[in-house]
Amino acid sequence: MIEVEALTRRYGDFTAIQNVSFSVKRGEVVGFLGPNGAGKSTTMRILSGCIGATAGHARIGGVDVLQKPNEVKRRIGYLPEVPPLYGAMVVEDYVAFAASIKGVAKPAMAASQALERVGLGDVRDRVIDHLSKGFRQRVGLAQALVHEPEVLVLDEPTSGLDPAQRREIRNLLHELAAGERTVILSTHVLAEVEAVCERVVIINRGQIVSTARIDDLAARRHGVRLRVAQLEPGLIAQLESIEGVCGVNRTSTGALEVQADREVRAAVARVAVHAELLELSPMNSLEDAYLELTGSGGSEPAGLDASEPEEDAP
Repeated sequence: MIEVEALTRRYGDFTAIQNVSFSVKRGEVVGFLGPNGAGKSTTMRILSGCIGATAGHARIGGVDVLQKPNEVKRRIGYLPEVPPLYGAMVVEDYVAFAASIKGVAKPAMAASQALERVGLGDVRDRVIDHLSKGFRQRVGLAQALVHEPEVLVLDEPTSGLDPAQRREIRNLLHELAAGERTVILSTHVLAEVEAVCERVVIINRGQIVSTARIDDLAARRHGVRLRVAQLEPGLIAQLESIEGVCGVNRTSTGALEVQADREVRAAVARVAVHAELLELSPMNSLEDAYLELTGSGGSEPAGLDASEPEEDAP
């Protein structure tokens, strides 16, 4: 349903994304992951027809975004990180207006149905600026859904929300993902991805570094995390000498992370028991895999603000 092929976007000497390629099948829910500034929003904006690409192709349902942007926009619902709201408008009027400019035959009816779907029926008569940020995010989702699109493109839908608001939006996304609608969700919040997505595409420094199912991405790793009562001299060297161990790192909390290309838990336990082993656990979470692929220090390009919207600046 979504096909991205060798997509590149440059601003002068700065390359926001380079040779980005991935696909999303009809009815699939895919998380588009990456640190701030990695190129997520640039890719989402190209997919939605908001900006062009320097090179490459993006297609929605076989239709080229760059060649037929208006046709593509009829097929997708796009929620940018900052929802395109008119704060002085009443909620229902705004969503009906969005429906009318998207060519919906009965905009008032479509707006009412969209508001019920996202749980805004009780605030339909309120002014948008008088709503909480969580409700404003829901209004943004309503305008993205009002024309019953085949594809949803959601860019950081829970950005800036508190934990309770994040949970509300996450539950809503889970409901939306339960149907046959194709969804691509751009975020750096891993809990949202694990809650609603089947597969992830990970981007770092403008390039795709992994495309995999969430379970497969985590399960392919064999590292372990351990904690000992006393870090004896030579312990790290002993761990590094175990067959299959690729490296050992000490975290800021004092734990040791053993990277490995095969199962090493038994061998690590035999070595660490002499240092009073307190804890031994596998490093096979999505977070572990994500940090390994992107680096724990983030990847903001030099000269750009860390916030994603600024990555499009020349």
